[in-house]
Amino acid sequence: MRALILGGTRDANLLADAIARAEIDAVYSYGGRTRAPADQPLPTRIGGFGGPDGLANYIRATGITHVVDATHPFAAEMSRNAVVACTETKTPLLALERAPWVRTSGDKWIDVADIDAAVAALPEAKARVFLAVGRQHIAPFGKRPQHAYTLRFVDPPEGPLPFEADVIVSRGPFTYEAELEMMRRRGIAWIVARNSGGDGARAKIDAARTLGLPVILLSRPKLPERLRVERVDEVMHWLGHRACLGA
Repeated sequence: MRALILGGTRDANLLADAIARAEIDAVYSYGGRTRAPADQPLPTRIGGFGGPDGLANYIRATGITHVVDATHPFAAEMSRNAVVACTETKTPLLALERAPWVRTSGDKWIDVADIDAAVAALPEAKARVFLAVGRQHIAPFGKRPQHAYTLRFVDPPEGPLPFEADVIVSRGPFTYEAELEMMRRRGIAWIVARNSGGDGARAKIDAARTLGLPVILLSRPKLPERLRVERVDEVMHWLGHRACLGA
């Protein structure tokens, strides 16, 4: 067995720890968006594969027997490439995909399908907006430059932003208390976020609920059908780890 973890998420990091402890031969792959990715207890590669054909070639060349897609739920291109490449190479594929957040009676969510719809959903009047959509998706918000934006990145921005913004450079996960304090201190009135799901990024959603703030929430992209689980122990069972089989 030789597993390939398509990572870059907190869930992928937890899986890497479990696989390392189980002494399973595996490679952890980063997409390369973050300049200083977190260290992993597994051999690590950084960068894209060159589309589905490149990933298929990598699987063949390195003897990969299992692929776990533990990328962000909005990393649609990578997930689609994994389905194509694993189908072509007849390699078992499993998605470790956190469940999406579910609306409660106290939420003021505005569900939107894409970034353009999120921009359109912002108010015309100037407001303080916490933009939590990833740095590769901020350019369209330049159409609404009147707002006072707060951005949060793992790395400092490399070039000019399409609007004036207050940038926080920090790596999560973030606690509920920290998110609540940040929103109060900065006077945040609107939040734009992706429905990432899980617990790692949920604190901002819980804080918005407490403060009664409207949240423009991007729906997840449509992905091909594939086998999926929500927990690391389910991945270990799928890999056939003896500790999960009662041996």
